[in-house]
Amino acid sequence: MGKIRILWILMAGALVSVGTSLAASPLNAQFLSESDAAMRKMMAAMHSTPSGDVDADFVAMMVPHHQGAIDMAMAELRHGRNERLKRLAQEIIVTQTQEIQAMRLALGQALGSPGPSADSHAAGGTR
Repeated sequence: MGKIRILWILMAGALVSVGTSLAASPLNAQFLSESDAAMRKMMAAMHSTPSGDVDADFVAMMVPHHQGAIDMAMAELRHGRNERLKRLAQEIIVTQTQEIQAMRLALGQALGSPGPSADSHAAGGTR
């Protein structure tokens, strides 16, 4: 589990670095800000204290990972221009939401309302 977490941290750090270095135009600034916030929130939420239950720990890390993908897809929908990528972002929102629900159901957890986070709504997102 430690190796996977380290790999995710390295990948997210690289993406944040690349994203912030590409922030040359004001048009990208809001998108990069939202994506950076989503990744930081995701990475912080993925750092949980192991419970001793492999399944619960897996879900505890995967739900914020999937939520991060949803939040980044929402940023693409708000700011992207490529229609193919926007359709893919819509698919990501649907499939990641379904996977969050499936993982919670498998553990007998309440479904809640996975989807765009409160931060996404505050940034102008819609469901």
